[in-house]
Amino acid sequence: MKASDLDIQTIDPSLYNEDLAPLKHKDRNWGAFEIFNVWSNDIQSLFGYTLAASLFLAYGLNGWAVMAAIILAGVIVMFLVNLTGKPSVKYGIPFPVMVRASMGVRGANLPAMLRAIIGIFWYGVQTYFASTAVALLLVALFGAGNGSTFLGLSGIAWISFVIVWLFQIAIFWQGIERIKHFLNWAGPLVYVVMVVLMIIVWYQAGSELLPAVSTIFSGDGERSGSSIAAFMAIVGTMVAYFAAVVINFGDFTRFVKTERQMKLGNLLGLPLNVAFFSFIALIITAGTLVLFGDALTNPADIVERVDSLPLTIVAALTFFAATVGINLVANFIPPAYDLANLFPSKISFKIGGLITAVIAFFVGALWVSVISQIGVPGFVNALGAVIAPFYGIIVVDYYLIKRQQLSMEELFSSAPGGAYYYVNGWNTRALLAFGGAALFSISTILVPAMSGLDGFGWMMGAALGGLFYYGLMRQYRMPLPAAA
Repeated sequence: MKASDLDIQTIDPSLYNEDLAPLKHKDRNWGAFEIFNVWSNDIQSLFGYTLAASLFLAYGLNGWAVMAAIILAGVIVMFLVNLTGKPSVKYGIPFPVMVRASMGVRGANLPAMLRAIIGIFWYGVQTYFASTAVALLLVALFGAGNGSTFLGLSGIAWISFVIVWLFQIAIFWQGIERIKHFLNWAGPLVYVVMVVLMIIVWYQAGSELLPAVSTIFSGDGERSGSSIAAFMAIVGTMVAYFAAVVINFGDFTRFVKTERQMKLGNLLGLPLNVAFFSFIALIITAGTLVLFGDALTNPADIVERVDSLPLTIVAALTFFAATVGINLVANFIPPAYDLANLFPSKISFKIGGLITAVIAFFVGALWVSVISQIGVPGFVNALGAVIAPFYGIIVVDYYLIKRQQLSMEELFSSAPGGAYYYVNGWNTRALLAFGGAALFSISTILVPAMSGLDGFGWMMGAALGGLFYYGLMRQYRMPLPAAA
């Protein structure tokens, strides 16, 4: 939507640019396939594979119970993102604009910047991990070099890191369409390679594979606590894995043509996709138990054991595509919009992405020598728990307080007395709800006595945020916006 489609007299330049403006339905070209690939790229990283494979081994549960827990988590996340995605399908606005309705036109910068900090940090870290795949390829082709290092990285590692960093900049600088094309290419390609690897492992393991699978599915491993607690811990772990995208899912659904296509993409991309990907991880893990005597959950370890140049090349390219894919989905697009929302008249989506990339360069470059050694990841994970209440606030505000009706003009207006102006642009009641719920969710990480709730901290924080917000806002009388 151009500025001319809004009431030009109500638009505040400090709240508006073309990237944040509502996107018309005729300008949207995403369907179920694109949403499916958002989720495919989100889980198909090195960490995603390792997580899926390790869940079958870590809790001592019967494999069928583990699979059921993983599928249940996919259903829960699907339900959560259907709620946060719907407003952006209807109005065509990204997350930082959507959250103005509940937090205020200025207060929206608080959740947006917290989400940006998390995204920028993990963008740098994932850029480093993607570079290890390129380094794997370069070492296989040209050797490891002389062994000298700078900031913990070899010459090959530095070259690989810069290549990945520049590659990602090249993609995003061409706009959201190029990002969409990369995701649509990377998601299916990674699946093809993973299925081929599964078939190879199955063939080489032969008749010993199914007994190995039966061993994993027997649930005879050591387990502390009840099987119900273990089951719920798996569910909580998987939901938390997707939590970064759940809050700002509107950043993607604003490009989707219809709500039906969004829901179909979520159905295919979450419970069904997660179940199939976990099945692949299970078969490959069982195969490594037969072939190597150890159940290997890290794909890089599998490639190292096989010691095959063709496999190394294919695996390196696959790991690279998968990790860049999740980086673009979870860690680039959100902070690009969030930074644009901070100073819309000066920062566009592209400039926000460039700022993200520059800061993330130093995060990734210092990951090995400094950042991974000083507990910064724990701090960022704590920030992830802190932002959980915003999910509940956004959902309760849109569905229960605003009754699914927003005014686009008011979202871009800072006129006192406006529907989303509240107190100097900040909704103080939303801040109180956020503060109370965030105190609880952060306690599940920092307070030892509450460590047993760690896996559920995000969901409980989100629920409390919504509950507190509803209690504070249901009697609040505010100007009623005109229905869009």
